[in-house]
Amino acid sequence: WNGRKRKSHQTEPSSARARLDIVLSSSPRGDWHAHPQLAGPFPTMSSSTAPSPPSPPPLSKPVVFATSGLGGVLGWAIVHPANTVAVRMNLASMQGKQFSFSAMIKENGIKSLYDGLSAGLWRQVFYATSRFGLFETCRDQLHEIRGKTDFAGRVVVGAATGATAALISCPMEVATVRMSNDATLPAAERRNYTGVFDVVRRMYAEEGVSAFYRGATPFAQRAALVGVFQVATLDQFKELYSHYLSQKKNSIPNVFCAAMTSGFIYSIATMPLEASKNRMASQKPDPKTGKLPYTSTIQTLRAVSAKEGFLSLYNGFLPYYMRCGGHTVSMFVIVQMIRDQYRSLM
Repeated sequence: WNGRKRKSHQTEPSSARARLDIVLSSSPRGDWHAHPQLAGPFPTMSSSTAPSPPSPPPLSKPVVFATSGLGGVLGWAIVHPANTVAVRMNLASMQGKQFSFSAMIKENGIKSLYDGLSAGLWRQVFYATSRFGLFETCRDQLHEIRGKTDFAGRVVVGAATGATAALISCPMEVATVRMSNDATLPAAERRNYTGVFDVVRRMYAEEGVSAFYRGATPFAQRAALVGVFQVATLDQFKELYSHYLSQKKNSIPNVFCAAMTSGFIYSIATMPLEASKNRMASQKPDPKTGKLPYTSTIQTLRAVSAKEGFLSLYNGFLPYYMRCGGHTVSMFVIVQMIRDQYRSLM
C-alpha cells in the first residue's frame, strides 16, 4: 500500500500544482501576477494589501450649487457678528472716532452685532452659491479639456469665478455694509434702514441703480483674490495635508486644517481691498460739492494711506480674520457634511 501510495503521489500531481505548471509554462516571463485564476490559491504581497476605497460618485450640478449656497448661508450665520465688528472698526477712523467694543455694546446692545444679518444671508445666497458652484463646475470642465487639474488651473478658475460672483452679489454686499455700520453713524447721518428690502427700495429710489455697485471694483478684485487664496489653495492644502499628515482627503479634520490655513492667507492678502470696498459702499456725497470722496480702488488706497497711514487699512484685522477664517472653516465643513449626508441617502 505504501508503494502504491508513493507511486500515486509521484505520478499524480495536485490540481493546484498542475495549474501552476501549466500557467507558468504558457507565460514567456513566468509571471503569475498576469493570471487572475491564481489570485486565490497563491496570495502575493500586493494581494495582502487592502484595496483603496472607491471614489464617491460625482454630484450633479444642481446639488453642487445648492450645497455651496446652503453651506455659505449657515456659515455666515455663525460669523456675522465678527463681520459687524470688522466693518465698524474699519470705518471708525473714516468717521474720526476710536472704536471701542465695550462702548459699542453699551450704546447699541449685544443685538447690534447682528445688524445687517438679513442682507448678509442674502449675500451668501448669491455669492457663495455662484462662487463655489461656478468654481467646481469650471474646474471640472477644465480638467476634461486639459486632462489634469493643477495649481495654475485652480488659480485661474478661482480668480475668474470669484470676480463673477462678486458682481452678481454686489447689491447685497453694499446692503450688508450699510446695515452693519448704520448704528455707529451720528443720529443725523443714519439711514435707519428697517430691513434688506428697505435698503434695496430706498437705494434705488434715492440714489439710482449705480448705488448698488459702489465699491464693485474693489469687491470684485477682493473676490478674485479670495478665489485664488481661499478656493484654489483650499484644494491644494487638502492634498498637502492628506499627503504629509496622512489625513483622509475631504474628511472633517482635513477640511478644517486646509480651511484655517487658506483663511489666514487670504485675510492678509485681501484686507486692504476689503477696507476700500467698505468705504466706497458706505460713503455719501460731499454736501458742498456733491462728489463722492472715493472713486476707485487705487484712489481710495492712496487717499487713506496718505491721510491715516497704510496700516489703517488693516483696522479690524482680528475680527476680519475671525470672519474669514471662521466662515472658511464653518462653510466648507458644513458643505462637506451636507454632501456626505446626501451621498449616504443616494
